[in-house]
Amino acid sequence: MKKVLVFSIVSFAVFFIWAGSGLCQDANEPPKMEAVVTFTAENAHAKIVTLGSLDPKSGFKFLVELNAKGAAISKVTFSDFYERNYKERKQLVILSPVRLPGDREISSMASKEFVFVQQKQQLLLDELYWKGGDVIAEPNGSQMSRFEADIIDLSGGSVARLIKTYRIFPNSYQLDCDLTIENLSGSEQKVQFGLEGPVGIEREDTRSDTRKAVAGFRDSNNQITSVRLDIKKLSQAKTIDDVRLVKPGDNFLWAAVTNKYFAAILVPLPEGKKDYCDWVTDKVGQFYNFDGDVSLDSGDETIGVGLRIGTITLAASGTEGGSKTYNFQLYIGPKDKQIFDKNQQYRNLGFFQVIDFMPCFCCPTAIINPLAFGILAAMKWMYGFIPNYGVVIIILVFIIRIIIHPLTRKSQVSMSRFGKLAPKMEEIKQKYANDKVEQNKQLMKLYREEGASPIMGMLPMFVQMPVWIALYSAIDASIDLRGAPFLPFWITDLSAPDAIFRFPMVNLPLLGKLDSLNLLPILMGVAFYLQQKLTPQQPAANPQAAQQQKMMMIMMPILFPLMLYKAPSGLNLYIMASTFAGVIEQYVIKKHIREKEEQEATGMVPTTSKMGGKVKKKKPKPFFRM
Repeated sequence: MKKVLVFSIVSFAVFFIWAGSGLCQDANEPPKMEAVVTFTAENAHAKIVTLGSLDPKSGFKFLVELNAKGAAISKVTFSDFYERNYKERKQLVILSPVRLPGDREISSMASKEFVFVQQKQQLLLDELYWKGGDVIAEPNGSQMSRFEADIIDLSGGSVARLIKTYRIFPNSYQLDCDLTIENLSGSEQKVQFGLEGPVGIEREDTRSDTRKAVAGFRDSNNQITSVRLDIKKLSQAKTIDDVRLVKPGDNFLWAAVTNKYFAAILVPLPEGKKDYCDWVTDKVGQFYNFDGDVSLDSGDETIGVGLRIGTITLAASGTEGGSKTYNFQLYIGPKDKQIFDKNQQYRNLGFFQVIDFMPCFCCPTAIINPLAFGILAAMKWMYGFIPNYGVVIIILVFIIRIIIHPLTRKSQVSMSRFGKLAPKMEEIKQKYANDKVEQNKQLMKLYREEGASPIMGMLPMFVQMPVWIALYSAIDASIDLRGAPFLPFWITDLSAPDAIFRFPMVNLPLLGKLDSLNLLPILMGVAFYLQQKLTPQQPAANPQAAQQQKMMMIMMPILFPLMLYKAPSGLNLYIMASTFAGVIEQYVIKKHIREKEEQEATGMVPTTSKMGGKVKKKKPKPFFRM
């Protein structure tokens, strides 16, 4: 005898309620749902099946657990990535079920609401157990599993059938999912349905929660664009518009959930010759917080994405157009541009948009992203010759220091010269305190006579800034540093704090929760102090300014190590290497300035930047060079 699960049909003033978000969709002229139960569904038995393997030698990149409930992806565990847990080496779970009140769960790719438009009926399918699920090994090495769910009317007659097929491939982070809807009735049916995207992505960043819901689009210029909502924005959302992943005027390509190093990217494949998907009518980011913790730090908070599929018309059973198949591809893997570039489809869809760098007010993404990607490529190339990313970081820092040394030296020389003018500048400011126009004229005259320029002192610094921010961003975002060691006895994971030794968790002011002593931030403080001692300082105009400079000399070497105490060791290694390289560079520049001042004191200046060759009498330098 058939087991039948009766699903409640509820009246809604709107067409959908997105699970987990608690936010309603807008109406778009929807029919009001009837309270009379017309349809039910055949309920099968609980069942968990697996595709893939946790053995890296098997060729599969992950193990996928499929749940007959909702025909969903319950869990995905990588075979080649491990948790960053120093106590126990376990393979990394990247997607897992989301707990909801009432002992309910939401899983990735679960079928949600299924709507019969003409009958104004909605089945809530998230608790339905689908039939089938057997694993089939295919000749090309892939594995597949197929689930079915039958919808029947109260007389027991078949109305519709849903068929969901999953397939994974060896040596690939891709999972294919096909959903077919068949009309089994003798009349035309109009239906809609909702589908969970990837949900339950694990947190990766040790300092802050960087998880995001992201969607990719193609604009009118055929360029890939994206929108993203981080976990903080999702948690603070008040209306459905606050969580929608939309970009007006652009065509939808994919939706994803991401953390610092990994992404689960769902691609609804377009129909025909189109290069975008037009049958997904809405995309939303979702936030889940099972225990309702206001501080959002209890560990059960997570995010997901949900899709709403537009109305389709199915012809009567046995006729053309009686069924419809939707094809999805799900990438579950590292945020690695090299992987995205090797796959033509990933490259065309702009999967690189899920990689986050660190733009700032002076360096927009249009500048930072190309620089950071170039640095990542250089790091991978260097790793082919020097298989240690810690050494690669140190060498790269010194190479960049050497390349931009002329700019640094020009800036420091200008700052040194400008600083020596402070007493004269102060005299001019006091003399013309009531005449700002004349004051500026006299200051400009002083600059021209002395060959000093505040602009030339700052300009090289601004030119260098994007390079250093891009390098910082590249090291911070690089998946290659995750789990990569520098030394076997120290810094065993460049994506985590260096941790010389560990102790029971304590909560300290400014630092927060600590369980390890980290040496790199302390060494970095020493490097900062040495660099400040060697950096040319502008003479203080008064005792108060002198006291401020002294305080800065003390505070900077303390504040930076405190702020970066729990930062990934790869970042701290970069900052420390850059700072120590800066100490050496400051020594060289200071020597250069001292020698130049000695020669200028005799009325002679060198003809070359290397201080060699013949000398000639000093000539006044113009303030601006044409």
